[in-house]
Amino acid sequence: MQIFEEIEPIRAYLDDQRRKGKSIGLVPTMGALHQGHLSLIGASKGENDLTVGTIYVNPTQFNNSTDLAKYPRSLEADIAQLTQAGCEVLFKPSNEVMYGKTDNSLKFDFGQLDKVLEGKFRPGHFSGVALVVSKLFNIIQPHRAYFGQKDYQQFLVISRLVEELKFPLQLKSIPISRETSGLALSSRNQRLSEEGRAKALLLVKSLRFTRDELLNGQNINDVRKEIQARFDGTPGAKLEYLELADRNTLEALQHGEKESAVILIAGFVDDVRLIDNMLL
Repeated sequence: MQIFEEIEPIRAYLDDQRRKGKSIGLVPTMGALHQGHLSLIGASKGENDLTVGTIYVNPTQFNNSTDLAKYPRSLEADIAQLTQAGCEVLFKPSNEVMYGKTDNSLKFDFGQLDKVLEGKFRPGHFSGVALVVSKLFNIIQPHRAYFGQKDYQQFLVISRLVEELKFPLQLKSIPISRETSGLALSSRNQRLSEEGRAKALLLVKSLRFTRDELLNGQNINDVRKEIQARFDGTPGAKLEYLELADRNTLEALQHGEKESAVILIAGFVDDVRLIDNMLL
């Protein structure tokens, strides 16, 4: 696996690969890799001649400096996993390479799409995501880019970004990878104790219960009260939101009869913030 830390060398290398007719897949990550990330690498390798993985903990998408500081970092292990997975190229830039001496004042606004759910509780988060993804798309210029379904709202925001800025690439959403227990794989899981991991199952259990209740004709508001009670009864757990929304617009829905619906949940388990979702 070839490793690059600067923009011009990786651009030159990839330009040469494109001249040879090779297609390029991009898998952006913030490191602390798990099987979910590797499934994105596998999807890219199945559709492209060359897969570029990136590892960069982007500061502009964190609205909480403590969260940024605590974000897990495991570069050596990540490189080993990418190598074993057959990733051909790794781009791991520094903050100076990605942002230079700018004040990061460039902002994105996606209307209502980035104001609800994650946007409501993490103001500015999606502007930072859009900024760094735009930079990566510009640097790598991939034919296809791969993102996980677990960050459902993020994928919709990036889809809007690609549409508005006319990036000539194809976006791919890859289904959520879960442990056998049902817990969605996440880099943040590394911060959970064994007891915390057991409590974190409350998220996926809440999604399953909500799905079943909605399909039986219940209203999301009534279901939310039950889920809130379950979180309140679990020490160290806190529900941030549980919403039923249109899959394409994230417009809030009340009932589950609409085919293009998604259930989204976010909460804290022992001060670790987790998200999950389930298509209805």
